[in-house]
Amino acid sequence: MNGRKTYYSFDEIPFNSKQSYSSSIEPSGIKFSKQEILHILIAMGVLTVAFTFAFLPYPPFSHLDQVMTYLPLSFIAIVTAFFCHEMAHKYVGQKFGYWSEFRMYPQGLFFALVLAMFAGIVFAAPGAVQIFGSPNREEMGKISMAGPSTNLLLGLIFFGIWMLSDGMMSTISYYVSYINVFLSLFNLLPFGPLDGLKIFRWKKAVWGALIGLDLALLLALWGLFF
Repeated sequence: MNGRKTYYSFDEIPFNSKQSYSSSIEPSGIKFSKQEILHILIAMGVLTVAFTFAFLPYPPFSHLDQVMTYLPLSFIAIVTAFFCHEMAHKYVGQKFGYWSEFRMYPQGLFFALVLAMFAGIVFAAPGAVQIFGSPNREEMGKISMAGPSTNLLLGLIFFGIWMLSDGMMSTISYYVSYINVFLSLFNLLPFGPLDGLKIFRWKKAVWGALIGLDLALLLALWGLFF
């Protein structure tokens, strides 16, 4: 390994050098450091609160009595859309032999929380998985594909649950499916640090197939809901 850092994900961010790894660390399977676990838990906690406020009717502070209603929905959305997305990147990165760990972005989490609490919307850059090494184009394409593909798969699963359920389960399934499909589609845009650009450079056919599936599922969610 040459110690060069390669960042990827929709929220690709250069982190403080104090949080970086030593280039002498060698990959040894799928592992989590204590620091990474802490960063994941903090990011998930902050994003769960942020999404809870975003789900509340506007203005959020006038409907605090509904917080406990939306908290479980927010948590499920974060576990699937955020945690599974980042861990898919990590898993594939480490499978290729690259040391991969999540690092939160405190400023991005703070901005997400404030925006959700006072504007009722979530636009978050919570952090990203850092990849240490020099993946080739195919490896980077597959690492990048792991995140949005996982969101697409979860979107399909919860779409099926939504179609077969009713009541609160139906509501939760719809929003979790929608959030996952939207995040997958957003990350597939072939621009800047997004996953889509790396997939597009690797295999345009794979990129096109994922985009097509996301659009079809998104249209189905819209068409059947409205």
